Amino acid sequence: MLRDLMKGVPETRHIVVLSADGFRLAQYATDDDTADRLAAACSALQSLSSAVGGEFAAGGAMRMVVIEYAAGFFYLMAAGPGAFLATLADAEVDPGLMGERMRDLVGRLGEHLAASARSGTPTLR
Repeated sequence: MLRDLMKGVPETRHIVVLSADGFRLAQYATDDDTADRLAAACSALQSLSSAVGGEFAAGGAMRMVVIEYAAGFFYLMAAGPGAFLATLADAEVDPGLMGERMRDLVGRLGEHLAASARSGTPTLR
């Protein structure tokens, strides 16, 4: 299914599924080291996003973060209890198409993307 996302959204470069505590669960078109670094960074970003939402907006659970940078886009989407889907794409990507296809993928995978909290780590609210 990750391959389908890559093929369905031209200019996609990396796809990683990660747990809330920053561990890589699956990847496509990404080497292990890059996927692990991206998963760790995404864990921090989702935690920060949820904290900001909780502090300044009703219902602070993070659903999606999009960052546009000079060379492209970064997307992070909640993908089930304790799981997230992250993609990196070149600047020429269709941002709307990426968001739509990520939502479709998350919907198709459903509970398959759920990640149990590890011992000693907090769970998502």
